[in-house]
Amino acid sequence: CSLRAPQRRGSAEQHWGLFNAWKRRKVAEIEQALSSEPIDVAALRRMAISEGGLLTDEIRCRVWPKLLSVDTDDLPPPPGKDLREDNKDYQQVLLDVRRSLRRFPPGMPDDQREGLQEELIDIILHVLQRNPQLHYYQGYHDIVVTFLLVVGDRLATALVEKLSTHHLRDFMDPTMDNTKHILNYLMPIIDQVNPEVHDFMQSAEVGTIFALSWLITWFGHVLSDFRHVVRLYDFFLACHPLMPIYFAAVIVLHREQEVLDCECDMASVHHLLSQIPQDLPYETLISRAGDLFVQFPPSELAREAAQQQAERTAASTFKDFELASVQQRPDTVLRQRFRERLRGEERTKSVLTKPRTNRFVKLAVMGLTVALGAAALAVVKSALEWAPKFELQIFP
Repeated sequence: CSLRAPQRRGSAEQHWGLFNAWKRRKVAEIEQALSSEPIDVAALRRMAISEGGLLTDEIRCRVWPKLLSVDTDDLPPPPGKDLREDNKDYQQVLLDVRRSLRRFPPGMPDDQREGLQEELIDIILHVLQRNPQLHYYQGYHDIVVTFLLVVGDRLATALVEKLSTHHLRDFMDPTMDNTKHILNYLMPIIDQVNPEVHDFMQSAEVGTIFALSWLITWFGHVLSDFRHVVRLYDFFLACHPLMPIYFAAVIVLHREQEVLDCECDMASVHHLLSQIPQDLPYETLISRAGDLFVQFPPSELAREAAQQQAERTAASTFKDFELASVQQRPDTVLRQRFRERLRGEERTKSVLTKPRTNRFVKLAVMGLTVALGAAALAVVKSALEWAPKFELQIFP
């Protein structure tokens, strides 16, 4: 079964028929993975990454917990009535949630939205109360509301708690040091693919702050269409914690000509990049982000990204997170597909990067869009195999 949606050919009726058939096949594969004993988490990851993602919120309710290794039979207790009393974060959370009207579906009755906002406040405070090492940040509510709208309050609480102690942990430190460190990966990725864009941005001294809200909200704050938000969440939940920064990089690379046509000064470039287009080719960009992760894994970028001795980041806990389930290890078919695709693409000399001097090695394109062999392998691969071999370790 192909993981790609059918391309438009022939009449609209024929295309719709092919699309429905493809969707039914994908749903059947997801159901098969869920009914396997044990559950085939690796297959669920492939489905979440591949074109179209998990397709429906009903499926997400069943698959997202598996991707995060959350036991739906052991959900946290409902929040107590005294949750908001003497809570140091309550006032800030309240302000942020009250400003989050645009994150709710247009046309939702006021009383329903207000009820969800109360649930949103309780989820956030509940997670923080149970994990005092975590610190609230503005933008966190943009992630939590996505889970609330998809899976409901009880399950959202469990999923957000797991996410907060793993993928989002760096954003919830007392300082922004680790968040800044993750942002430091953005320019090395761009540099590997398009040195001209990289050098232009460096000349403009634009920095990476334009991508901060993208990163810490998983793009939930900047995308207006909820369908695009949950599609990205499918992808990110199935991937390495640093995948959002790779996705940020491909957005910049996609806008190459706009960037190069811009005035080469900080204000102009920052303004351009901070206004994220709403009509992005999401599936193409997801595919490219997966390819870039395979070509330039974090271990290869760590030295360039590090401005100082790296502290432990969420990436360092990813090894334990992955190994919590043996089903998250790649199977032999994926490994073989990866090797065959690499050999085939090397023969055709197809590359993602532009020609460059001997500073970098040209790598073959590992086509995620064809069968997702390479990128699916990378994101379900044991973190041990991506571990740096040098002293600056991001995956100790």
